Amino acid sequence: MSDLRIQQPDSDATFTDWQYVHNTVIPTHALSLDEVRERARRNHMEVAYLGDELVGCTTVRPPADETLTATVIARVLPPHRRRGFGEELYERALNQAQELGAEVIETVVLSSNEDGLRFALEHGFVEIERYLLPGDTIPWIDLRLS
Repeated sequence: MSDLRIQQPDSDATFTDWQYVHNTVIPTHALSLDEVRERARRNHMEVAYLGDELVGCTTVRPPADETLTATVIARVLPPHRRRGFGEELYERALNQAQELGAEVIETVVLSSNEDGLRFALEHGFVEIERYLLPGDTIPWIDLRLS
């Protein structure tokens, strides 16, 4: 266990921090602060700090009723990668998804995020779909935990 301080965003400052991590890791799909707040109403989101320094964020999309599939996403800012923070955030988000009743776990990675894709594959995820959203030029990759 690291010295990360992990919390749900609950103020403009913490929502802005979550937004910053998301938009840095996924620059092709930048979210506005209003979009982040809307996502927080339907997903479980957390932001992580090492002391006062922003490290990463997570999103857990709750399981769909019919499939019991949850989506777990852990994002770590590049200067903080390969230090175990992604592992800690991922494990925490995975546990949250399971506590919500998920029987199937998926994640989604922007194909240009080589670190994120490598992390997912090293943790037992396998690619199930690759696609472009309207207007995008970089594919998204959906992966399922095997």
